[in-house]
Amino acid sequence: MLERPRELGRKIPALASEFHVNARRRQAHGSPPPLPNLIGSSVLARRGREASARRPLVAPGLPLHTRACAPLQRHLAISPAAIAVDTAPILITGGAGFIGSALVRHLVLERGLAVVNVDALTYAGHRRSVAAAAESPRYAFERADIADAAQVEAIFRRHRPRAVIHLAAESHVDRSIDWPAPFVHTNVIGTFTLLEQATRHWQGLADSGRDAFRFVHVSTDEVFGALGSEGRFTASSPYRPNSPYAASKAASDHFARAWQHTYGLPVIVTNCSNNYGPYQYPEKLLPLVVRKALAGEEVPVFGSGLQVRDWLHVTDHVHGLVAALERGAVGETYLFGGDAERTNLDLVGLLCDLVDELADDRLPGAAPRRTLIRHVTDRPGHDHRYAIDASPTTKSLGWQAQVSLLDGLRETVAWYLAHADWCEHVLAGRYDGGRLGQGIAA
Repeated sequence: MLERPRELGRKIPALASEFHVNARRRQAHGSPPPLPNLIGSSVLARRGREASARRPLVAPGLPLHTRACAPLQRHLAISPAAIAVDTAPILITGGAGFIGSALVRHLVLERGLAVVNVDALTYAGHRRSVAAAAESPRYAFERADIADAAQVEAIFRRHRPRAVIHLAAESHVDRSIDWPAPFVHTNVIGTFTLLEQATRHWQGLADSGRDAFRFVHVSTDEVFGALGSEGRFTASSPYRPNSPYAASKAASDHFARAWQHTYGLPVIVTNCSNNYGPYQYPEKLLPLVVRKALAGEEVPVFGSGLQVRDWLHVTDHVHGLVAALERGAVGETYLFGGDAERTNLDLVGLLCDLVDELADDRLPGAAPRRTLIRHVTDRPGHDHRYAIDASPTTKSLGWQAQVSLLDGLRETVAWYLAHADWCEHVLAGRYDGGRLGQGIAA
């Protein structure tokens, strides 16, 4: 039996911040200061553009995650000479989830920036996803429900962040069909509460702090509804959400824009296509298929499997979010897509082939794992196609997806095969791999 998501319990007191203590310790002992606040750093951006014209976009021979971040690093021309002291952290909500943890790891471990990770640690959020970053003195964690105004206010007061990147959300469409209430609570009420407290914090900053502050609201292309066989979503596409999840995210987008228009909060909105990569909770399509194919279990495909999705590697998305934070214009919307459309059936077949290629064991009789694919009853209201036109974002921010779908899938499958212990840990007592998204649960 599937476990019904736990009801929200009593609020857990947030942990105290160590940032200012750590900053003083670093200065006292002559330790290198953290990297600078690069928001609005036009000089570095200009140098990066000049450098990028002379250098290859991707450094051959490096691991995928290192290669994927190279274009952004070169665009910004980060160097030891550019380092300056700035201890104010970036507040990331949902930083123990899939995309959030990738962003935390990037900012703390690769960029050397201070981060406050605010996460409720619901079923899909896990500290193990940020374990390496948590070893850094530049990292702080606050366990909190973003819909709790008192908790959020206290976090802003303790840490006084210079920016917010808001990723905390219930995000699994199938769960929203079965249990929509948590999606309204976190995605709508939580976003509203966060915007209120961020506005109060921003209004209390000195002039320079107010000018530099940004609130990056992270959303999905599902708010735009379904596409036909032609066309792509743009920032001007009308909102037509079709699932409870998409409706809750659409509401959060509207709240974010309303706070910018009404109260002046410097908001930037982003929408992305389907993400994939390491540390994704195993209820999602890619890790679910990999685990079932590896175990020799039936691999479910909803309906005909001809629904089309555009796939974006999470490291590319992370670099896009950083670009939006540092170079995005207040009030603008930026779309991030991978330019990698595939039908669900094609994608599942490719994943089965990659498991055959990379796994140590074989099915009985050396049968290909594609033979495990089974078509099951379709999801209610299943959208046919999503696709993003990211060319305006490329023009505005200098961002472009760098990870090819085949390379990204191969490394992602290899990661899940090598980290079965992580999957077992995060699944324990939470999800048994069964069917979700069949209707309101009793």
